[in-house]
Amino acid sequence: GKKFLGDLQPDGRIMWQETGQIFNSPSAWATHCKKLVNPAKKSGCGWASVKYKGQKLDKYKATWLRLHQLHTPATAADEATTPGKRVDSKIRVPVRYCMLGSRDSARNPHTLVEVTSFAAINKFQPFNVAVSSNVLFLLIYQSLFLRGLSLVGWYHSHPHSPALPSLQDIDAQMDYQLRLQGSSNGFQPCLALLCSPYYSGNPGPESKISPFWVMPPPEQRPSDYGIPMDVEMAYVQDSFLTNDILHEMMLLVEFYKGAPDLVRLQEPWSQEHTYLDKLKISLASRTPKDQSLCHVLEQVCGILKQGS
Repeated sequence: GKKFLGDLQPDGRIMWQETGQIFNSPSAWATHCKKLVNPAKKSGCGWASVKYKGQKLDKYKATWLRLHQLHTPATAADEATTPGKRVDSKIRVPVRYCMLGSRDSARNPHTLVEVTSFAAINKFQPFNVAVSSNVLFLLIYQSLFLRGLSLVGWYHSHPHSPALPSLQDIDAQMDYQLRLQGSSNGFQPCLALLCSPYYSGNPGPESKISPFWVMPPPEQRPSDYGIPMDVEMAYVQDSFLTNDILHEMMLLVEFYKGAPDLVRLQEPWSQEHTYLDKLKISLASRTPKDQSLCHVLEQVCGILKQGS
């Protein structure tokens, strides 16, 4: 119910008329004003709450993004790459959620969106997540329903892009959450996992795996996208690798070893590591306690080298 007036400077900064304070961004200005009303407020999206000439800034930004993306070649959800080559030119630059505004059919559905922490919006994560090493080791549920298990999530990869959800991923996750929400007495969260094996921005050769969940948009803005939330995850190390996981690994090796676009494992991935080194490092960090796994890794890598 409060209104604050500021002057937009030629360099894009905002000056509060009452005190002459200068703010470097709309979000900084919005956060300051909101904290004056509610001191417990820790953040605020300026694009959705600051108006210029009677129109919210996210409308201006949506128009700019639409014009920009219409003249930018779209990238595929799972990028096609030359075998054994790193293609950094296909990296998609993520945007902040507050930059999106309302839905726009002209916006590229593969646009990546940064996840938001629950703490940033003064909320607690509504569920606890623990993932076992066997799940992270394989990340597959091809025969899930045949084993009498329940669907608890899904995953896919962004090979050369950050492990962040795209607009398409956000809508898919929101749909799965609605389908699997169950009764009010038995809430079972559906979780999404993203893996980025070849993104050059990862800190090392280990593939990054990131979970996310989607919070529905505010009731007063039903046409907005859901908010992708960063999920804290506990890691549970299994005692041993189960036979069904081993069987799935061998099936995957057999299925992919003759593929024309198979990664050439003996070729260099970086100056220090081959693709095979990278595979071993990524798998080794998710191994069970059973030391005999080293033999399994060598066996899998041996089969893959035959196929490559």
